Amino acid sequence: MSAKVVWLFIFVALYWAYCIYWGIKGARMSKTASDYFISGRQLAMWVFVLAATATSFSGWTFMGHPGLIYRDGFQYAYASFYAITIPFTGVMFLKRQWMLGKRFGFVTPGEMLATYFQGDAIRILVVIVALLFSIPYLGLQLRASGLLFNALTDGLVGVEFGMWLLSAVVFIYVASGGLRAVAYVDTVQCILLAFGIIVIGIIAYSELGGWTAFGQDLAKLGETGLGKWKTTQGWGGGDYNAYLAIPGVIQFTAGLGKETPVGGLWTGIMVLTYMFALMGIHSAPAFTMWSFSNTNPRPFAPQQVWASAFGIGAILFFFTAAQGMGAHFLGASPEITALVQGPSALPDLTANKQGGIVGHYINLVGDAAPWLVGLLAVCALAAMQSTGAAYMSTAGGMLTRDLYKRYLNPTADHSTQKLFGRIGVLIIVLSALVVATFSADALVLLGGLAVAFGFQMWPSLAAICWFPWITRQGATLGLAAGCLAVIFTENFGASIAGFFGIDLGWGRWPWTIHSAGWGILFNATICVIVSAMTQDEGAMQHRMKYHNFLREHASLPETKKGLIPVAWGITLIWLFFGIGPGAVIGNDIFGAPNAGYENWTFGIPSIWAWQIIWWVLGVFMMWFLAYKMEMSTVPDREIEALVDDIGDAAPAQGGDD
Repeated sequence: MSAKVVWLFIFVALYWAYCIYWGIKGARMSKTASDYFISGRQLAMWVFVLAATATSFSGWTFMGHPGLIYRDGFQYAYASFYAITIPFTGVMFLKRQWMLGKRFGFVTPGEMLATYFQGDAIRILVVIVALLFSIPYLGLQLRASGLLFNALTDGLVGVEFGMWLLSAVVFIYVASGGLRAVAYVDTVQCILLAFGIIVIGIIAYSELGGWTAFGQDLAKLGETGLGKWKTTQGWGGGDYNAYLAIPGVIQFTAGLGKETPVGGLWTGIMVLTYMFALMGIHSAPAFTMWSFSNTNPRPFAPQQVWASAFGIGAILFFFTAAQGMGAHFLGASPEITALVQGPSALPDLTANKQGGIVGHYINLVGDAAPWLVGLLAVCALAAMQSTGAAYMSTAGGMLTRDLYKRYLNPTADHSTQKLFGRIGVLIIVLSALVVATFSADALVLLGGLAVAFGFQMWPSLAAICWFPWITRQGATLGLAAGCLAVIFTENFGASIAGFFGIDLGWGRWPWTIHSAGWGILFNATICVIVSAMTQDEGAMQHRMKYHNFLREHASLPETKKGLIPVAWGITLIWLFFGIGPGAVIGNDIFGAPNAGYENWTFGIPSIWAWQIIWWVLGVFMMWFLAYKMEMSTVPDREIEALVDDIGDAAPAQGGDD
């Protein structure tokens, strides 16, 4: 057994010991259902800041994101803006959801929406969305954990065995300690996630010869047509090396598998709608329960602005970008490595092996520092498990509160609810493992749906937080329509149709619009039309009780209401130019990709400089919304709970509460 494998087992053992410790401690502290499902609404500020960040940026950020930057270049690196767009959803909804949860005793989003809309159909849809999000998302993380463990133990631990073993540990601490255990384990996972990405980025820069040498190598690449997509030829994209430019604003293709986009997939519209999908992480039902778990909204703003937008953003735009694009000059793309006469430190990864980039970077330090290999491996493992644990816990809570307690045992006491919560966690884990073990292809198809489904919660959350005119029928039918549109603009929908011998006529993401974009288009359209047709004065009066409460406790002071148009302007400008159609300007505004290193304003490709500038502006936007516009700050007036037992929510059908 090699030294690096020994160190790997040592660090994994220490990590697992910490996880199980919090599982035991969390179980002892969970006296009520509220303690178990939402940590008794008493998470410490620093715990939420780190835990919510770890949950938002999973193993995909650690392992998958660098690989896709390698595969598609800086046009895909626009996805790094999810450091801003994920918490942007939190800015929009978390504070107001917390206020409603505190006031009316809600534990799950299904309880909140069913009470608000006076109907159970949306409760069931929310549970379905939670399961469709949790099971494939968790399955992808668990299988990736098994693959990583297999690679780093030099095949000593099999993929399936490693996956099931790692899952058992996660299940033990999640099922035992509930959301509190998940949160305290996530704090360490957040630190390991950030540390690991930074260290691997430093390894990449070291191998590349530093920042300046990396920029010069990129300039040589820009002067050629080398690369997967060759040159961009899209609408407004110019005719540049596709690794260093986006292929225009939009392309009216039938979609991948039907008509391949010219010069790459990541048009301005594709980037924007892909960011919509990733907004689904904070609008997914799990994050509603995360919001309920806090004593007050004080942690929201620092988590959204400083931990996510600024901290994770800096890591992605500087260190992950170097891992992905730097790999081309380190042997992963032999043709490009030869162009710059770079070292062949990495193996040839051109045959669709980009998923292994991070593991190969880790192995570069194996001989010199085997202990570091073990530590970085645990960083990757922690990153993969951080999101999965949170979705296991919250989905188990929704199965218990929204199905078992609502329909089978309305008088269930706290002990019974905790028992069925643990059973729910077991159901989620086993479902994810079965799919990951026996249907890996189906897992990939389902995984593509997960975050897009989460984003379909936006109209329902907008209704309860901002727009009282949205009706129960509008929100329910809109959510259903949005989920169907997501399914049938993803590969999964084509597979379903193909099973019945039907050709849909379009492929995945037609017109370079992500399925989340198609979903929200149908969702919002149906929601608005049906709401206009189903207005009812009695139902409106019921909904206004919640909105009057929010207006009383969350409205801006008169001195700041003049800033509302400014906030709208800043947000729309950032969405258009930072991650939307206007991003095409960034292809060459600071020097054309083929202009040579000496003609690049900042010594890096224009597209990279544009991304960094709009990341900084995005952090400012988040600060302005969260702090200046008070969208994530503590309300001036104390919120008084209307229920004594915080383990039981208000009646599902509402009433004169």
